[in-house]
Amino acid sequence: MTPAARVAAAIKVLDDILGGAAPEKALTSWGRGHRFAGSKDRAAIRDHVFQALRCRASYGWLGGSDSGRGLMLGAMRAAGQADEVFTGEGHAPGPVSEGEAGRELAQAPRAVRLDVPDWLLPKFDAAFGAAADEILTLMQDRAGLFLRVNTARATRAEAQAALAAEGIATVPVDQVNTALHVTENERKVAGSQAYRDGLVEVQDVSSQVAMAALPVTPGMRVLDYCAGGGGKALALAARDAEVTAHDIDPRRMADIAPRAVRAGVTIARAQAEDLTQRAFDLVLCDAPCSGSGTWRRTPAAKWALTEARLAALTGMQDDVLRAAAPLVAPGGLLAYATCSVFAEENAARIEAFLSAHPAFTLTDSTTLLPRAQGDGFYYAVLRKAG
Repeated sequence: MTPAARVAAAIKVLDDILGGAAPEKALTSWGRGHRFAGSKDRAAIRDHVFQALRCRASYGWLGGSDSGRGLMLGAMRAAGQADEVFTGEGHAPGPVSEGEAGRELAQAPRAVRLDVPDWLLPKFDAAFGAAADEILTLMQDRAGLFLRVNTARATRAEAQAALAAEGIATVPVDQVNTALHVTENERKVAGSQAYRDGLVEVQDVSSQVAMAALPVTPGMRVLDYCAGGGGKALALAARDAEVTAHDIDPRRMADIAPRAVRAGVTIARAQAEDLTQRAFDLVLCDAPCSGSGTWRRTPAAKWALTEARLAALTGMQDDVLRAAAPLVAPGGLLAYATCSVFAEENAARIEAFLSAHPAFTLTDSTTLLPRAQGDGFYYAVLRKAG
């Protein structure tokens, strides 16, 4: 496919997404209907689509409309390539019409320039303070790929060497001694021998920092109460903890068993009824949240979030903490985490919990802001009276 044909394909996928389709589903559907497209074509189209979603407001402003064509026209104008792409020749998008003039980005409101829904801008200002414009500008671009070295299988240097042998270049991340930043051949990681052998797992730096900060010791009884695919459970199991995974939807835990085998660790899985007679030294609640700290990776979520949905999420977060509290052994720890940067999902939830549960005291809390080497993340650790 030509570069212009890839843009035309991205327009079609974006129209499907703007019409209500999930991004991954829309991309998969397009790929099944266009099997002639090679892997490089599909990767380029995916990159166009996700970048357009990150910059939906500013690209729509530049392109003259909030449509697939408008967003990609805005993207090409931002790159200085509109005239060479929108030619109508072959499989290229049709020529630009008089009604697609667009506007100068300098004339746009601040929320448009920073690609944030109007109602969320004050929340980001509260979260980021004087650095808001700088961080939101950073969040207009894709995030990097980071790996957690499985210390049960290899040292960080050994994992780097194994990846390098397959053409995957990495650099260590100073914040945590298990983290690697992939700098070349990101898309080769999932098929690499190092990944198949369990030397590395994909995990953002901020999540690794939070898991490393938890005071886990060998043999500690740990419950990952909202385990999902088990990424955090794997990180804790690598520290020789006795880890049990639970999720309100057991189907989300389907990948935990094969991932644990690959990583060389043991993770038990438990249903809600299995937990009633048990107590744990540490209960981790990686609660459902807006994901506002990770919107570089899931940009459609930024535009889909509503005030009603945010309020519903804070209710779920309270419910998770309330349900997890009885599972903590006397003297044990309750850890709460989100990949959000909004105070109402983080510190406010901890304050509400503590006011209703005087047996717990806060021992640690940290907010990690989005940066070049890590997503936005929050975690708090509370101790139950012994």
